[in-house]
Amino acid sequence: MVDFPGGPKAFEICAKFCYGMTVTLNPYNVVAARCAAEYLEMTEDIDRGNLIFKIEVFLNSSIFHSWKDSIIVLQTAKSLLPWSEDLKIVGRCIDSIASKTSVDPANVTWSYTYNRKLAELDRVVEDRVKLPVIVESVPKDWWVEDICELDIDLYKRVMISVKSKGRMDATVIGEALKMYAVRWLPDSVDALVSDAHAQRNKSLVETIICLLPSDKGVGCSCSFLLKLLKVAILVGADESSREDLVNRLSLKLHEASVKDLLIPARSPQITIYDVELVQCILNRFLMHEKSNQDMDVEKNEKETDNFVLKLGSLLNVGKLIDGYLAEIARDRNLTLSSFIDLARTVPELARPIHDRLYKAIDIYLKEHPSLTKVERKRICGLMVVKKLTMDASMHAAQNERLPLRVVVQVLFFEQVRASAVFRSVSNNSRDASLSTQNTDEECEKTAENCRTLEKQMNQMDGKLAKKSSKNSRSSMQLLPSRSRRIFDKLWAVGKGHGDDKSPETSVSSQSPTSMVPGDTKSSGSSSRHRRHSIS
Repeated sequence: MVDFPGGPKAFEICAKFCYGMTVTLNPYNVVAARCAAEYLEMTEDIDRGNLIFKIEVFLNSSIFHSWKDSIIVLQTAKSLLPWSEDLKIVGRCIDSIASKTSVDPANVTWSYTYNRKLAELDRVVEDRVKLPVIVESVPKDWWVEDICELDIDLYKRVMISVKSKGRMDATVIGEALKMYAVRWLPDSVDALVSDAHAQRNKSLVETIICLLPSDKGVGCSCSFLLKLLKVAILVGADESSREDLVNRLSLKLHEASVKDLLIPARSPQITIYDVELVQCILNRFLMHEKSNQDMDVEKNEKETDNFVLKLGSLLNVGKLIDGYLAEIARDRNLTLSSFIDLARTVPELARPIHDRLYKAIDIYLKEHPSLTKVERKRICGLMVVKKLTMDASMHAAQNERLPLRVVVQVLFFEQVRASAVFRSVSNNSRDASLSTQNTDEECEKTAENCRTLEKQMNQMDGKLAKKSSKNSRSSMQLLPSRSRRIFDKLWAVGKGHGDDKSPETSVSSQSPTSMVPGDTKSSGSSSRHRRHSIS
């Protein structure tokens, strides 16, 4: 009998039972014996206490009460389809497994597999005396490793049943899916996209994505979702699956790392990494943030905790994107427009300090030496020199790759910053609020002075004479020749009013506007310096 369910071994069990011989049932042969008995119609209508009745008693009293036996029976039932499905053995196994996963961990008394971490030690308090005892606390995700041995079709049905009961945390569901992905997805890219397993891996990834928790804000870590997205792109998962992952990632982008964002680009893209995908995720993240902000305004919510939390998320995303820019800047095929578009997408609030952005810009300038003067000016226009720290400013002042006017701005703001600090120390008797007001006014004057300086730079031939003062040269010996000449120019202009101790006079004397030829308001001393400074 070719179509006999269970084969010769199942037939042997039925034959022994008919001859009154003892038969041994276990989780590995009970499904085959049940299907064979059904095929032979060994029902109660033929004889009381027939084989079907006895097998059903064994299933209900033993198998479905055991955690691991239910999983074993479910695995063996797959090879006996459609018999096992018609006899509802598969459905009953799935219901048994799902019901046990919903049991309170404190009531779990059966054995399970858990190799991820050691159980914590609990302390029992009796008669007000703490007695150390070793008690293995059952974790909430105690069940996820055992069901990882199921095939993807059965695993999907089990997980759907677990989720339908509504008693499982989204984080545990996410952990179960992560464990299954680690168990079955190959580590190497070659094995992942090989012809022999490509279709299987594609089906596996799409199934895991469709099983993700419905609450998109929790459940799975951002790192796991990004790795899943990488695999989905490599195996060619359908568009809806990838779109679902992008939407989920846009809610958790602030939890990502730069390494996770380095998603390889696919043809026809010529870049190393998929910059367009990261741009899309960032845009959606900002859309969600704006939507949440609008909802808070409508509800008139002014909770400090929510504001701090959202600000922290924005700051994390700002650091993340600047770090990502530094990585992709090394790609020779990355266009300037792609770099600038991604950098400009980050809100100003998310980037209070521009050191990381400056680092990314410097790397891009170094790796793309063929940029024109206009292109270098465009990319350097992304950063605000006032938002550079002292270390970054010192590096920028010596950076030959930066445009001349950027170096001038850096030196000028550093001079103003040092002057403000000196006056703050000298006038420590003043009220703190007045000192802050003076600093703000000076920053405003500085911005205006820099704009005037830019106009002057367009009129100048581009060369600044060296200053003859040895003291000035010795103080700037660490700067390159171009930066030293610029600083000498600023020093020369400021030195003409060195005797004036008024704070307002000090700022105006350092203003680049005093270097403009024909300025009737300049003093005689500054005019002399101007004649000797411009060649």
